[in-house]
Amino acid sequence: MYAALWRILPGPAWVRVLILLILLIAALYGLFFYVFPWVSQFVNPQEVTVE
Repeated sequence: MYAALWRILPGPAWVRVLILLILLIAALYGLFFYVFPWVSQFVNPQEVTVE
């Protein structure tokens, strides 16, 4: 999968690395600001009891 992603990206290696870093940052931004707050509505860690 990663080799296929590497092959379809345009440009030399340094451009590919830059594109992958931008995609990684965008994915992390989406997770932290949209997905994790949405999931936290359904998962409440204060309700956990351990005996």
